[in-house]
Amino acid sequence: MKKLVFLIIVLISATSYAQDMSAGFTYLETGKYSEAQEFFATILESYPNNKTARLCYGRALGLNGHTVQAKELFTKLQADYLTDFEVSLNVAESLLWNKDYEDAKTMYVNLVQQDSTSFPATLGYANTLSNLKEYDNALLYVNKALVILPGNANAMVSRKYMRLGKAAQVLVFQDYKTAIALLEQNLQDFPNDHDSTMSLANVYVTSQDFEKANAVYSSLENPVTGLIGQSLVAHLMRKDKNALELATKATELAQNDSIKMMDSQERYVQALIWNGKYKQARTHIDSLTDQLGTNSRMVALSASLSMYTGKINKSIDYYKAILAKDSTSFTGNLGIANAYRGQGNLARAYEYAQITLSYYPEQKDAKALIGIIDNSLTPSVNTTAAYTRDNGDNEAYGASINTTIPFSDRFTTSLNYSYRTTENMTQGNMANNTNIVLGSKYRIKNNTWIENTVGFTKADADTNSYTDVNGSIFLKTQPFALQNLEIGYSRELQNFNAALIDEKIFLNNYMLNYNMGTTFNLGWYTGLMHTQQTDGNSRNLLFTSLYYTFTKSPALKGGINYQYLSYAEQIPEQYFSPSKYQAVEAFLDLNGTAGKWNYNANVAGGYQFVENDDATTLLRAEARATYSFSPRLQLGAYGKYSNIASATAAGFEFTEVGISLRLLVGKGKLFQF
Repeated sequence: MKKLVFLIIVLISATSYAQDMSAGFTYLETGKYSEAQEFFATILESYPNNKTARLCYGRALGLNGHTVQAKELFTKLQADYLTDFEVSLNVAESLLWNKDYEDAKTMYVNLVQQDSTSFPATLGYANTLSNLKEYDNALLYVNKALVILPGNANAMVSRKYMRLGKAAQVLVFQDYKTAIALLEQNLQDFPNDHDSTMSLANVYVTSQDFEKANAVYSSLENPVTGLIGQSLVAHLMRKDKNALELATKATELAQNDSIKMMDSQERYVQALIWNGKYKQARTHIDSLTDQLGTNSRMVALSASLSMYTGKINKSIDYYKAILAKDSTSFTGNLGIANAYRGQGNLARAYEYAQITLSYYPEQKDAKALIGIIDNSLTPSVNTTAAYTRDNGDNEAYGASINTTIPFSDRFTTSLNYSYRTTENMTQGNMANNTNIVLGSKYRIKNNTWIENTVGFTKADADTNSYTDVNGSIFLKTQPFALQNLEIGYSRELQNFNAALIDEKIFLNNYMLNYNMGTTFNLGWYTGLMHTQQTDGNSRNLLFTSLYYTFTKSPALKGGINYQYLSYAEQIPEQYFSPSKYQAVEAFLDLNGTAGKWNYNANVAGGYQFVENDDATTLLRAEARATYSFSPRLQLGAYGKYSNIASATAAGFEFTEVGISLRLLVGKGKLFQF
């Protein structure tokens, strides 16, 4: 367009100076704007009122980066030539240079109305609309420009970028069909166009059409770019080993490509992190920093590594460093939002997710994070119904409803009602108990919480009916990265069967639970419990588990459990109370998602030892599946079996099945951050 306007200027010049200005025209046409600026400045010293020289000098100024001066010059020129169409065209273009898009739009509307066959006016108007992100009208007018001057290269390029803009715009609203159609039109005009091809691959990635995304990446002329994209797709398909192989190959091919070297190295570090190779990732980041110096991409990699290794506070510091240099950074804003969520600071997480949306409206990941936070802080109702049977001929039915109401991101209350009835089918004795419990949770700082409950239990048995209090108080915290500590006390009724309810035995439990994770997939959980019973007996329990995480998605872990139990007094006629009980078992646990389904299954088997008796086999199994009708409604079912020695006796077998329902109540959280 610049050349076209310049040619119009040349054609309308009818003065004797045109011959003398031919060198200046050449400078403009060949992009030598500094030389053109100097040339026409000299002409204007001798001929200050020459319209052509003034136009050309203004264009030289604008194209040489002096857009404000160019705008001022053209405005003065327009004052001298109020009705001159070509002068007005240059004024309008100078408004575009200065990003005064609304003013430019007003001028181009008038110009197009004056002459709807003017190619420069029509294309200028289209480009103005494009800059205002009014892509539908922009495409309408660029197509009109191409009717006026078919095949014009400038108009074709403008249309390409308009389609790219429109595709990005509709992609935000998950209108994948429209985005793909626009990009495919671009590829018809410009086969193998890099911008359009990469955008098309991004649409397929965003829509999770990974097969087509891989096909597009495979078709790229630059194999390094293709491998980098394929590595991301492999990660999204949960094939992290393949992602690392592709990223490694990309770094090898990019050794002689300085432009792609950083992109490939960045993906390689990300792939190391995805595969849990944290030490290698740290070493590689440090090496790249030594070679290239500290930059935002290196800092972002360090932030990501810190997130994966549980060093949330360090990750927040890295993201703050990114935002200190660029407050609009997508990586910085969404990254720190996720980090604050991981830290337990939902207010700050919400704040930065909103900031991300202010710079990137409708951004999918930011909206998803806000949705997750909103749902976690929305009042909810959870109900459960269960049926239990054991080989002692005991049957039980139970139901509960729990209402949770968060009043802030730091304070939550709950109310629980539960009812359980149990009967021994052989002896005919029956009992039931009702619990009503009020609970609260308060976040002291980050992921440190105080949780407590207080309520009462009402029990009715064959010979004994009573009401008593129950409750609990716990401190839950994360003292170090990847570690969780829980210390607390609880009081509960021993309600396993009707006979035990009739005995009115309350358990006062003092507990300490500690879980230690590592960056190499090994974990160790230990639970200690001392119980003082209201019948004068006491119990000590140790449970410890050493486990290894084999895969992350779905999460599969396995390991060895050991349990030790002892009672101060043995009262076998009432309940299982050995002086020494031990159990050793191997276990596997699977947890994952498939579409709207969430599933969990675990199985454990081994041996248990009661006093000094011979070992007997031990088997436990449990499975649960939950279906999400929406983020607000989930329905689940579960079943479990165990023959581990229980409160009743050794040689015990126990089976339970149940259903659960979770419903979010109301339109959202009850408070504003």
